[in-house]
Amino acid sequence: MNVTIGRQSPIENNFMTNEIITTHSCCSDKIEPGTLKLHEALGKMLDNCTEVSGFEKVALQSATGRILGKAITSPIDVPSHTNSAVDGFAINHQDLAQNGEIQKLSVEGMIVAGKPHQKPLSRGTVLRIMTGAKMPEGADTVIMQEHVEFKEGIILLDDRHNPGQNVRQAGEDIKKGTVILKAGKLLTPADIGLIASLGTGEVIVKRRPRVTIFSTGDEIHSIGQQLADGGIYDSNRYTLAAALNRLNINLIDMGIIADDKQKLLDTFSSAAENSDVIITSGGVSVGEADYTKEVLTELGTVDFWKVAIKPGRPVAFGKIGPATFFGLPGNPVAVMVTYYQFVLPTLQKIMGVTDALIRPTLKVRSLERIRKLPGRTEFVRGIISQNDDGDWIARSTGKQGSGILKSMSEANAFLVLEHDRETIEEGDTITAQPFAGLI
Repeated sequence: MNVTIGRQSPIENNFMTNEIITTHSCCSDKIEPGTLKLHEALGKMLDNCTEVSGFEKVALQSATGRILGKAITSPIDVPSHTNSAVDGFAINHQDLAQNGEIQKLSVEGMIVAGKPHQKPLSRGTVLRIMTGAKMPEGADTVIMQEHVEFKEGIILLDDRHNPGQNVRQAGEDIKKGTVILKAGKLLTPADIGLIASLGTGEVIVKRRPRVTIFSTGDEIHSIGQQLADGGIYDSNRYTLAAALNRLNINLIDMGIIADDKQKLLDTFSSAAENSDVIITSGGVSVGEADYTKEVLTELGTVDFWKVAIKPGRPVAFGKIGPATFFGLPGNPVAVMVTYYQFVLPTLQKIMGVTDALIRPTLKVRSLERIRKLPGRTEFVRGIISQNDDGDWIARSTGKQGSGILKSMSEANAFLVLEHDRETIEEGDTITAQPFAGLI
């Protein structure tokens, strides 16, 4: 939002004249008009992104973290046979002790997993049975070996046992024909084991999104280059690459692009043709001196937003050709905040994730005063821990400038100070978003 201000300024002969200047609202204003709230910006991104199309078949061992493309229906019962849940003795429930009596039964043999007993169990006898072994015909109950007295081929058992105990029925876990995993499920280690229990060695998954990143600016230098006067090393691209590589995406790193309009046009055009998502940092705030905003306006439908968060106020989002575009701020911490709060959840939708992904938070007690203005959500880099009483406590990492990348490295959580909150006093309860739930 532009603001026009009239003031008087002296000119020659001390004559005063009215002069009009134009200013812009900024994040230091107590109330900044025209900004989107955090949830509004994220909602717009989620509503306007496109899920990738296409599938591939992969080996089960390579499927962790992939997005299931086709629902999985069990071809078998799991377990495939009725079996013992414990090490003990297989018995017919009609031979259990009754009314305080002690039952004496002979042991006719032993069954181990994978080697079923070939003869039916005779009444008045038991078979020793190992965990997972198939229940013999004529037996429907298992007595734990610790609950009997066993010697010289005889067991003694009391009347505390119930018919059917310690037996896992065929199909108890999964019945044949049951849909066990729906399309859109992000496959976890438990899912991989579940699929393996069906005897399935390959799965159909969504193809990986192609995500392109690059940095812009003549002041940006690659690692290994000698820094020119006023130059900085390119940390943002490495931060984004490290975060993205924890997802199942195909990363395309196009390096550093100079502040040259034609080079930027060519780079964005090429990226749009070969990518599902493009992520850059810098060039999206008021007063940027490069060509990025000009090129984006020419090539795509990109909105430049002010979001009521700190750090990370300037954000661009839209389409360049078929590719979804994220233009993040240039400051290193702002890049990380906007990546985790906006890019990551949107990218997960683009990947095809349909199950709800939990981003856990904790209520913690602040160990210090944290200055806060209402009207924006602030992400303070913090360190959370538990005190001797088991209560969660938090402190900031110190200076919170958006260019202080060390504040992210030292932190283990964002301390989320909600939109309408004011200054936090020592002892106040605040919300912490652990990095362990994000990364």
